[in-house]
Amino acid sequence: MQTSTYENGYIIYAAGITRRPIPQRLREHTRKYLSGDYTILDMDAMKHGVRKEIWHGWGWTPEKRREYERRKSELLEAAKKQLSKFCIFVADVSTEPRILERIEGAIMYTLYENTHPFCDIPDRGMQLSPRWKRESPITAFMHCHVELYGIPKQLEI
Repeated sequence: MQTSTYENGYIIYAAGITRRPIPQRLREHTRKYLSGDYTILDMDAMKHGVRKEIWHGWGWTPEKRREYERRKSELLEAAKKQLSKFCIFVADVSTEPRILERIEGAIMYTLYENTHPFCDIPDRGMQLSPRWKRESPITAFMHCHVELYGIPKQLEI
């Protein structure tokens, strides 16, 4: 999970899965942030529960490419700040791909359906695959020694 400090804990920006080693996946994310492919947020606003976009990634047009090039130094600085301010939480929960997809989907949909400000921070439009109707529910327990706002200690996946 990518999080930011918030009150006495952390507010969640995104939850994701990887089938690659974590360092490799984090390097991929870093490249995407620094190239403008990912949305860049104002981290000072986020620590107060406010989603304030500095740059909206996800999709390119010739006009957007020109704007990125024009603002490149500002955007690189903001992306580096975002990356340095993220607190990353990692859990080794399963090697079964379907379980990983269900956990990711359950976390993100829990955030989307939550109250302000927890529903406001995450990006929308992720390709998620939460539990299918024909799958039996599984209860996941969150064991964390810090407060992760917006996620219950027990989550049905």
